[in-house]
Amino acid sequence: MTVDGFKLLADAHDYLLTAVRGVPAEAWGDPTPCTGWTVRQVLNHARLDQQALVMQITGVAPASDPFEPEDATAGDPVGELAAVLEATAAAWESRRGDESVPTPMGPMPADVGTAAAALDAGIHAWDIARATGQDLPLAEELAEGMEDIAARIVDFVRDSFGKYAPPLVVPEGASRAEKLLAFTGRDPRWSR
Repeated sequence: MTVDGFKLLADAHDYLLTAVRGVPAEAWGDPTPCTGWTVRQVLNHARLDQQALVMQITGVAPASDPFEPEDATAGDPVGELAAVLEATAAAWESRRGDESVPTPMGPMPADVGTAAAALDAGIHAWDIARATGQDLPLAEELAEGMEDIAARIVDFVRDSFGKYAPPLVVPEGASRAEKLLAFTGRDPRWSR
């Protein structure tokens, strides 16, 4: 399957925004599939990660460490996220077609970099939706689009930086989304 990383990123950003818009006011402090992190922290991590993935394009580092996300939100978390996603999408767009774009994981073609950013946004959208009881599953089409980039980078990130939990085994007949979530160390049947 040929994947358009730019379309995949737009779809993953839409999914993340939809999940964040659906967070009930009382649910920001709830636990998530990201062990030890609240919904607020996953939101902050996802936002900061999108900035970190383009910091070598923009020359602007995230305000704080994406892997030490603050357990607090600004007055308008949806608006803040939307602004970050718009800016990061524009940064990727500025490099569309480039065969070598600098990223924290090393240089890669822009289409691959956008797919990596999409994987991050899509997985954390699922974390937030699942943690807050939203009927917003990871779509099979989105999961299928993220399979190749997950195969390329998840083990590298897991082994080099310890940032993904070990992969989980899924039962025979699991969906593409369930397999992708399990590969990133998430229990596809996680519940609050």
